Amino acid sequence: MTWSKESISVQEQQVQLSLMNSGRMPKHVAVIMDGNGRWAEERGKPRFEGHREGMERVRSTVKTCSKLGVSYLTLYAFSIENWKRPVPEVRFLMSLLESYLVREVDELDANNVRICAIGKINALPKAVQKILQSAMERTKKNDGLTLTLALSYGSRWDIQRAVQVMAMDVRRGKLSPEDLTEQTLASYLQTSGMPDPDLIIRTSGEMRLSNFLLWEAAYAELYVTETLWPEFTEQELYKGLASYVLRERRFGKTSAQVQPESQAQSRSTLERILDALT
Repeated sequence: MTWSKESISVQEQQVQLSLMNSGRMPKHVAVIMDGNGRWAEERGKPRFEGHREGMERVRSTVKTCSKLGVSYLTLYAFSIENWKRPVPEVRFLMSLLESYLVREVDELDANNVRICAIGKINALPKAVQKILQSAMERTKKNDGLTLTLALSYGSRWDIQRAVQVMAMDVRRGKLSPEDLTEQTLASYLQTSGMPDPDLIIRTSGEMRLSNFLLWEAAYAELYVTETLWPEFTEQELYKGLASYVLRERRFGKTSAQVQPESQAQSRSTLERILDALT
């Protein structure tokens, strides 16, 4: 199904238009999807059910970001540290990822979504690697939303790996010490080719980055919500985006150097959005 043709309520149309017309929408949104297990435990259900419900929120978040014109969406789907979880839970998560890719690739492709992945992909089960590679190959020419799945990912691992490769290139004479700039290091990271995240959303109320995009998050705006990931509906996403629209992003400058009319327009937009959400 083509998402742009789906019918939505008048209220939701107003919210989406307010966000898109603000002129301040983030180009790159990254999400730390947290709280699946807690959501299930609070309801007396096995943790598996929390992960299954969380996958539905992945579908709605991808669809909504695509509709809003977000260029990049990066989802922290499975960290390197997550391999320490009980074996049955890890197996279920891998199975869930495999089924998501198989089930959703047609719709993602039909809606011009490009699938990418970062992380230690060779640590994933062979079957998952094969399906992931097939999905990336199939959608590689799409130029709509770039959906990046962080799988077996850790930012410290990626930075360490990048420095090791850079050191090898110095030893081979491909680089000199003078070439080792911020831009050079960034080009060796797995996130090279995509802009740094403008907005990082974390669910479940935890106030940490959990080894996610540490280098890239230097100037990202953070939005933390107490909402658990399985309850992160489109309305919750709109609230996070509306919060970003209001932010004054100075990048080292003073408030006086930021155009006041731009901020006033953003505040007015945010007020309209929040009114529509309540």
